Amino acid sequence: MDEHYDPDLDYVEPGKATAPALEIDPAKLQHFIDVQRTRQHLPLGIVAGLTGALVGAGIWVGITVVTNFQIGWMAVGVGFLVGIMVRVGGRGIDPIFGVAGAALALLGCAIGNFLSGCWFLAGETADAGFADILLSMTPGLALEIAKAMFSPVDLIFYGIALFEGYRFSIRRLTRDELEQLALSGPTPGPSNQSWAA
Repeated sequence: MDEHYDPDLDYVEPGKATAPALEIDPAKLQHFIDVQRTRQHLPLGIVAGLTGALVGAGIWVGITVVTNFQIGWMAVGVGFLVGIMVRVGGRGIDPIFGVAGAALALLGCAIGNFLSGCWFLAGETADAGFADILLSMTPGLALEIAKAMFSPVDLIFYGIALFEGYRFSIRRLTRDELEQLALSGPTPGPSNQSWAA
């Protein structure tokens, strides 16, 4: 196996030796997929992803409080965290796990951005703290905060977060698993391979 092969990013670094191409046995591949589908768990993946979205949003707000500055690229970290959490929790190989990861990444970004807006509003309001703003929230105020916090450049960061949420939520085959599925490789047994990072 090529030591420079990265199973997650599925590329070989420029200037490094390339991993040899493998001819996959369709029967082995189908068996492997069937086994993995019995192990995937969408509800658990969603719960794990929601946890990641809330933790990511909390970190976003924490950094906003410390720096007193809105940092849009936090969305990238939220998307990555959510994707990893969905993959570890759900162990899914089907696209629905990616869709769930993307949706939860967007939710985490929206919560982080919104709560940061609440923090800034509390700083500008002498008689209301952060908790007061949250407790007195109305749909109209929420819309005003969302408008105030939106910037066109956010669309770029949110797009990256959606991509990461989708991509990292789906379990990928490792190089070892691919070698087991090759026409000349051994018949795959129960897989306890690590998830592709």
